[in-house]
Amino acid sequence: MSKINYTLMCDFYELTMVNGYFQSEMRDQICYFDVYYRTIPDQGGYAIFCGLEQVIEYIENLHFTEEDIEYLRSKNVFNEEFLEFLKNYKFTGDIYSVREGTPVFPNAPMMTIRAKAIEAQFIETYVLATINHQSLIATKTSRIVKAAGDIPVSEFGARRAHGAEAATLGARAAYIAGAVASSNTLADRRYQVPAIGTMAHSWVQMFPTELDAFVTYCKLYPDSALLLVDTYNVIKSGVPNAIKAFNQVLVPKGKRPVGIRLDSGDIAYQSKVARQMLDEAGFPDCKIFASNSLDEYLIRDLIFQGAKIDAFGVGERLITAKSSPVFDGVYKLVATEINGEVIPKIKVSENVGKITTPHFKKLYRLYNRETNKAEADLLTVYDEEIDDTKPLEIFDPIATWKRKTLTNFRKEELLIPIFLNGKKVYNSPSIEEIRKYCKEQLDTLWDEVRRLEFPHKYYVDLSQKLWDIKYELLNQQK
Repeated sequence: MSKINYTLMCDFYELTMVNGYFQSEMRDQICYFDVYYRTIPDQGGYAIFCGLEQVIEYIENLHFTEEDIEYLRSKNVFNEEFLEFLKNYKFTGDIYSVREGTPVFPNAPMMTIRAKAIEAQFIETYVLATINHQSLIATKTSRIVKAAGDIPVSEFGARRAHGAEAATLGARAAYIAGAVASSNTLADRRYQVPAIGTMAHSWVQMFPTELDAFVTYCKLYPDSALLLVDTYNVIKSGVPNAIKAFNQVLVPKGKRPVGIRLDSGDIAYQSKVARQMLDEAGFPDCKIFASNSLDEYLIRDLIFQGAKIDAFGVGERLITAKSSPVFDGVYKLVATEINGEVIPKIKVSENVGKITTPHFKKLYRLYNRETNKAEADLLTVYDEEIDDTKPLEIFDPIATWKRKTLTNFRKEELLIPIFLNGKKVYNSPSIEEIRKYCKEQLDTLWDEVRRLEFPHKYYVDLSQKLWDIKYELLNQQK
């Protein structure tokens, strides 16, 4: 990824604004932008933050080539001094972010950028495109993994993804959020997401008979024989021929089959019959894998119906987040800085959900010390400190009469420095470490928050100081 120059993967208006800042007195103006999202996909209870590693690579690689500058010159829009400035352009500001794999909630900053306007404004599109996509796929995967319970889920959607990068980065996000593997080989090569796979229906069709196809495959891969049994008829030919191939090839070698895969039809019924046939044939250890346009609801129903399935492969409904395909992350100015003083800024809208929360902020997660469950998130002004040795009253920033006093709690500050003065100060963890962290953090959420339908609302509250600042700015707009 670091070899690909994504610098011009930006909205054109970012360039016109940066050019404008450059030619005005705002050239060196420090400003603050928050990255957050407004609504949870699938009307769920939480989302999973993902994509930080790619944002880091982008920031470190940010530069304009001679070809880039010549292209911009051809647009006859940009000041020549500005184009010369771009030859040595780099990011010199600060970026704070939550860790990848963190459950995140609406209107709480997932990332804050403090930099000169000519730097902070410019990176908006890539940051949003990256975080929105991977967070969307991670969130969808988390729901599917939740529905599957102890049954492992693999990501099988590369051929239905919105392009090669979406397929590969989507597989990365899915693995972080709990999928155990992917069909995408590049995701394994690039991001160490375990790649798995056996055969397609075309393999079976290429041979004179289904049995020939199965026997050949077992001979070639005696230690990993997993056969796709629904090319013709699962019960009448697929499973019987799989059993014959196992007996002809594997048993004489002292090998055991890995499993069979069902990819169409009534999977609940077929899995029950297939399980009985395999058990009676002496293969109780032969696993049954299921795929075919699955999602969290179909998986939940299959389990409820008693389907005999040992693993799920989930394709297009995961990799495209088909049921809720937009993660509405936004990039909003929340403050400027003059002579070291932070000046809060607010965006007002008739749509209440689009009113921003101003100022440079801290984001705290508050945990119950006895249960280790997250009670709420709390946004404060950057210079506030939360004392978790004393009782703390929190309140809903909209329905302010809804209040709660926390006594036995601990705090954790979620926004940590990634870049300071343009220098990376954060050591990116491995994908296995991110995956482990994600699971641990999900375990801190109450089951009611993680429900697939009608989840309990998790609160993101404002400190009294921040609430006062926000509503003072709102009152000034009257």
